[in-house]
Amino acid sequence: MVQLKGVQLLAWTAMTVLSAGFAPEIWAAARDYPDKPIRFLVGLAPGGGVDFTARMISAKLSAALGQQVIVDNRAGAGGSIAASLAAKSAPDGYTMLMGSRSNIVVNALITKDLGYDPLRDLAPITLATSQSMVLVVNPSVPANTVQELMTLAKSQPGKLSFGSGGIGTGTHLAGALFSNMAKVSMVHVPYKGGAQSMVDLVAGQIQLIFQSLPTAMSLIKAGKIRALAVTTIKRSAILPGLPTIAESGVLGYDANNWYGIAVAARTPHLIVHRLNAEIVRVLSVPDVKQALFNQGLEVAAGTPEAFRAYIKSEHDKWKEVVKDAGIRAE
Repeated sequence: MVQLKGVQLLAWTAMTVLSAGFAPEIWAAARDYPDKPIRFLVGLAPGGGVDFTARMISAKLSAALGQQVIVDNRAGAGGSIAASLAAKSAPDGYTMLMGSRSNIVVNALITKDLGYDPLRDLAPITLATSQSMVLVVNPSVPANTVQELMTLAKSQPGKLSFGSGGIGTGTHLAGALFSNMAKVSMVHVPYKGGAQSMVDLVAGQIQLIFQSLPTAMSLIKAGKIRALAVTTIKRSAILPGLPTIAESGVLGYDANNWYGIAVAARTPHLIVHRLNAEIVRVLSVPDVKQALFNQGLEVAAGTPEAFRAYIKSEHDKWKEVVKDAGIRAE
């Protein structure tokens, strides 16, 4: 996208205001934005990919905007507490959400009376990062490829179990999508977080899991679990030698963890585009990209319009998976 700076950004903003017929007070607010600190909501506790991404962005965004961007961790309800706060905040650009597939898409599909509608109540700023997951098995499982795993699962319906970090999490959805597309029957075993699921995978209590690359990497290298394929449609730059599930026989299979930034709906699009321009610029900084890559995160920034379209496509995709698997929040 075109990067706007200084006078260019001001001129573009003025042109947009005049052509759209915005009230003078909205022009003034956009022209002066930001003139106070910005709250950056994160739906999980400190640590982990979404929090790391938010903190990498906030430090450099503060310098770019001339105001503090303060990370505010509001953990709980699969990230819905933070998303609800963002959705119900004043539409002025002073509350941002570091969102994920969970609280921008999936939670609304599996939870009754969530309290906010992500498609209606949030204005996308940009997709920030994307992260591959990896299909890993306990070494005792007699399968070295995805095809061998599918053959094994079809010969023993309901005998293989896959773990997840909880109902509706990325690890659960990746497994449900695989079961659906590969037409295999496996037992889902939800855990309260990913750590215990990995302990049980190593111990052989469950046979496989679809796990984030950073979480699984050390155990893969130690030979305690075996990696069969990555879950994204393209191979991961982190494990380029590992095939994708799609190229291993499940055509079209694609599941990833992604993080993106949004503000309350009805935030003036002048502010939305200002935030987009600055955040995309921050994510293009080499040391930011490298730090994220070291955590298994690949930059995926773009326009607000592209992010909105991506959210809609993810909503439509996972709505079908949730329906077919009968997934409901506990």
